[in-house]
Amino acid sequence: MLNSAAQSLNTTTSLLKSRASKYAVYGVMIAFICIIIATLMVAHLEDRTITLDSIMKAQKNNFALWVLDFMPFIFALWGQYVSSIIAFQAGAEIIDQTSDLRAQTAVLEEKASHEATHDSLTDLPNRILLHDRLQQALSAAQRQKDKVAILIMDLDHFKEINDTLGHFNGDIILKQVATRLQGTIRDLDSVARLGGDEFAVLLPKVYGGQDAVMVAKKMQQALKPSFQISGLNLDVNASIGIAVFPEHGNDLDTLMQRAEVAMYAAKKEKAGYLSYSRQLDQYSPKRLTLMSELRQAIEQRQLLVYYQPKVEIKSRKVVELEALVRWPHPEHGLLPPDEFIPMAERTGLIKPLTFLVADEALKQLAAWTRDGHDLKVTINVSARVLLDPGFPDTLIGLLAAYRIEPGRLMLEITETTIMVDQERAMEVLQRLKEVKVRLSIDDFGTGYSSLAYLKQLPVHELKIDKSFVMNMDHNHDDAVIVKIIIELGHQLGLEITAEGVESESILSQLDALGCDIAQGYLISKPLPAGELMVLLDKYSWEINH
Repeated sequence: MLNSAAQSLNTTTSLLKSRASKYAVYGVMIAFICIIIATLMVAHLEDRTITLDSIMKAQKNNFALWVLDFMPFIFALWGQYVSSIIAFQAGAEIIDQTSDLRAQTAVLEEKASHEATHDSLTDLPNRILLHDRLQQALSAAQRQKDKVAILIMDLDHFKEINDTLGHFNGDIILKQVATRLQGTIRDLDSVARLGGDEFAVLLPKVYGGQDAVMVAKKMQQALKPSFQISGLNLDVNASIGIAVFPEHGNDLDTLMQRAEVAMYAAKKEKAGYLSYSRQLDQYSPKRLTLMSELRQAIEQRQLLVYYQPKVEIKSRKVVELEALVRWPHPEHGLLPPDEFIPMAERTGLIKPLTFLVADEALKQLAAWTRDGHDLKVTINVSARVLLDPGFPDTLIGLLAAYRIEPGRLMLEITETTIMVDQERAMEVLQRLKEVKVRLSIDDFGTGYSSLAYLKQLPVHELKIDKSFVMNMDHNHDDAVIVKIIIELGHQLGLEITAEGVESESILSQLDALGCDIAQGYLISKPLPAGELMVLLDKYSWEINH
């Protein structure tokens, strides 16, 4: 850049000098022409003719012509002087601008170096600088027989927040998280952003794993106050993995990898934070395998849809089936949703996964309808899918393709899904209601819905969370909550489904309370479509006894 600018200045200077010389030559030529014309005129005036003798006589006897003869030399000297002045000024300008360019280049190089080693959003050290500092800390610890700890933190369900509130608000949260984390560490420690919603804390000198655990607790405590974004108070939680040198590894790559293993284990177990142990290694290869294979499994339609019956309590008949996805993995066997749904949420695969389940479920419903079964089907929808503007059109297209009445499809959404972005959620729900697709609030009682807001929702069903149902025959408080939800739902004109029904006593209790639908292992576990045919042919829950 500097050489290019200097070359440009040199070119400009040369151009200026050439222009000055050119006009000096013009001046000399004009002077010569003036001398010739003046001499001819003087000769003509004196001798009334223009001859060589008259010209020589005029030149010899006229003093003014002598003075005029010197003009070309004066113009030539003037041109050279002007050219020299321009060259001097241009040279001075080159020196000044070269100095400025060097200063600007130094600033740009410093800025480029900073940007290469720091995160552009939070201005925290990035992965490159963290690795460099960790390597230096390990080298010093090896010489001094000290210990080093690395903590890797990942925000829980951040993609859902980011996708529903927008990247701008998501970036605000990340900046606030970075600020809070910086307040939890010592001057010699480092906070880095590894990318996305993943952060790391380097403790270059600790006495043991307990020091790292104390920092992890401080990090968790720093995130406890709600984040205020766009008028909403959001709770942001995180999972933290801890690895300590030399107990958990002797090199940078091993420590980073094992801290990530501990972090994913903490996320899976909802433990908040975990220190690495060999028992946690089961998460690492399996997680990496699933992450690399899930997309291919979706594209090749290798996932299966199982169905769990929903039974009308009064008639004891199957009236609806909930579609639940399973993954028959060639190495890990049949994987339940908990093993890969969170991963699909994090990697953005939840949309094609949901559309795959919807397509398979509606195709199967069409087949059951042709066989004479009067059934309905339920599909779970996450916030990321529900708030996708193209979701209603895709769903309507599938219903039309399989010639299924929209009223025979129900979408299950959670309270938290709606509360993330109430305005957008309401628009999508209203549109689905207009085409007569039924809606259910899943896991009711565990979210944040107010009764006033619930009244506005265009839903048809409340589904009581199984955490209240499974122990209601032994826990009075759970029974009271279930009773209140049933009465509330009926007052609002909604159908009530209880999930997690696993005993006759609970079923009888629900019947006495007026619950409409029951779902759980007492009735049937989720089954593939083929195994459900016997149940559907009997069309009665009683065959399971």
